[in-house]
Amino acid sequence: MKNISVITILIVIFSSLGLVSCVEKEITVTSPDSNQKLIFSLTREGTPQYSLLSGKEVIITPSKMGFEFQETPSMSKGFEIISSETRSIDKSWEQPWGEFKTVHDKHEELVVHLQEKEAPERLMDIIFRVFNDGVGYRYSFPEQPSFKKVKISNELTEFNFPEEPEVWWAPVHRENSYYESFYRKSPMNQTDTINTPATFETKSGKYLAIHEANLTDFASMTLLNSKENQYKSELVPWANGVKVYAEAPFETPWRTIIVANDPGGLMTSTIMLNLNEPSVIDDESWIEPSKYIGIWWGMHLGKYTWGQGDKHGATTENTKNYIDFAAKNGFDGVLVEGWNKGWDGDWTADGTAFSFTNAYADFDLEEISEYAATKNVRLIGHHETAGAAKHYEDQMEEAFALYHRIGVNAVKTGYVNKYLDKKEWHDSQYGVRHYRKVIENAAKYHIMIDNHEPVKGTGLQRTYPNLMTQEGGRGQEYNAWSADGGNTPEHTTVVPFTRMLSGPFDFTPGIFDFDYETPNKARVQTTLAKQLALYVVLFSPLQMASDLPENYAGKPEFEFVKQVPSIWEDTKVLNAKIGDYTTVVRKDWDSEDWYLGSITDENPRVLSASLDFLEPGLKYKAVIYSDGKNADYKTDPYPVDIATQTVDNNSTLELNLQPGGGTAIKFTPLKD
Repeated sequence: MKNISVITILIVIFSSLGLVSCVEKEITVTSPDSNQKLIFSLTREGTPQYSLLSGKEVIITPSKMGFEFQETPSMSKGFEIISSETRSIDKSWEQPWGEFKTVHDKHEELVVHLQEKEAPERLMDIIFRVFNDGVGYRYSFPEQPSFKKVKISNELTEFNFPEEPEVWWAPVHRENSYYESFYRKSPMNQTDTINTPATFETKSGKYLAIHEANLTDFASMTLLNSKENQYKSELVPWANGVKVYAEAPFETPWRTIIVANDPGGLMTSTIMLNLNEPSVIDDESWIEPSKYIGIWWGMHLGKYTWGQGDKHGATTENTKNYIDFAAKNGFDGVLVEGWNKGWDGDWTADGTAFSFTNAYADFDLEEISEYAATKNVRLIGHHETAGAAKHYEDQMEEAFALYHRIGVNAVKTGYVNKYLDKKEWHDSQYGVRHYRKVIENAAKYHIMIDNHEPVKGTGLQRTYPNLMTQEGGRGQEYNAWSADGGNTPEHTTVVPFTRMLSGPFDFTPGIFDFDYETPNKARVQTTLAKQLALYVVLFSPLQMASDLPENYAGKPEFEFVKQVPSIWEDTKVLNAKIGDYTTVVRKDWDSEDWYLGSITDENPRVLSASLDFLEPGLKYKAVIYSDGKNADYKTDPYPVDIATQTVDNNSTLELNLQPGGGTAIKFTPLKD
């Protein structure tokens, strides 16, 4: 909202920092709690720019905005403000699943209507929404006679910092095409082009995250380090160099900046969800969060094969054994990979051999689905495409119809290839269009999607809640074969504040056997207690118990895996230092139980956990799974101490985490 006195103060602040260029007009909008201030202005040249303050601290200095096109003049200067309007939003909405049952959407919105001063006098709107914990903004191009079909060559959005922050980042396309890199921390100016979400720590101790929301029919945004203390939007191109094909009227995705005083504030932000459209699925009753097991880990270890042969994993007999185990232990799904024709030979080279309806001879799809139904268990389908997106689209409707008919209501998709259709990036507009088509078609047949090798999450699960979870990061599978030895102990202390800001992560925790042999000497670098804690720390509404069934036999720790929910009414972060440790508590969606997960990196730690999140006046039974005295991810990951004690909301627990370790706790209210 316009505030001349605030603007005057901010001009003085920016001038003292040498950050003000001459401007024609400024408009300020402030968050509902008055802590975040977004300033929009036009330079003397008519270039749009924005700045962001948090309290008295400058977060983003004047940063320019605009677009360049092929065969069309750029829209980056020569604008005037023809009008603007503001409105206040304060409402709540409920999710069918999530980390929070109810999401509060409270923000101030500013819409700035711009027009070029000279011919062709094109129109462009910029929409800002300022929340208590950050900002989202997007460009909107109205229908107009002088601006129709365009080819976007560059988005000119800048993110300018007043001084160099530290950044946790992952590279773009250099190591792989689907975000499966370690996040690394470095001074911002030592990076080049990085993926989002990117997480920053300022010298004053604030935490920021830059990402995007509602990525629809557009290219994914990456961040190009273009000059000192500046990132510029770098859209992922088509193979021909065009970034985006568009036709007015259209809107871009939201560019988002979360601002928090601690890492937990990043993790619990709902800005991205609030910037997506409400669900388009009227009847959501078929969307069912799940805990599942699968014929999967044995393939990564070499016990089974995806293709035909003596070790073929997806057989009728083997699948029935997994179904029996699931039914006995309360799991409602069994994932089966390698059931369909196309896995023989080098399937990664050309995915056009895959059939998504025809099974291998030793796998009876109809018989197995009927058997599963008698056990109150469902098959989870699997569609690996090897990146052959068009081939998959040709069979998709038939495949989903088959699954719907036999009662399969969830599908894990995969795209193990550097490119889609041998030339397009997964996170280009081409990929975005394909993944959306899969989700929309799956919804028609009441099928949920677990997407691997995806485009990054941007909150689309609000609009299509059948998009349950995604990979898009280094998951547990790297611990079976990765040449670098597997995921480091610190990896899972970083991803809650980086990768997971983009949405649910199908990491697949739950490994109980650490003594397997692999050619690359890869191994799980955690303790057993940490594997339990990951069920609380890493959120996924489809959550896997990933180890071989026989490795759970006789293990008392398995009780926690069976009991821990996969969706949550509430989530809180008790303590965190990115890359070192974190403690997360979550309230069960369907009961008054709470769960705690606390993890550390390679260093042992003693952390304090205040239980003031528990309901006042109630006593709780706490079942605590903690690292044994001599547990160590390198030498002996197995020891777990299981203890029970009575606690209330005045209690404080001491969490003793051994190297690579963790603690998992279930809190259950005691009846009078």
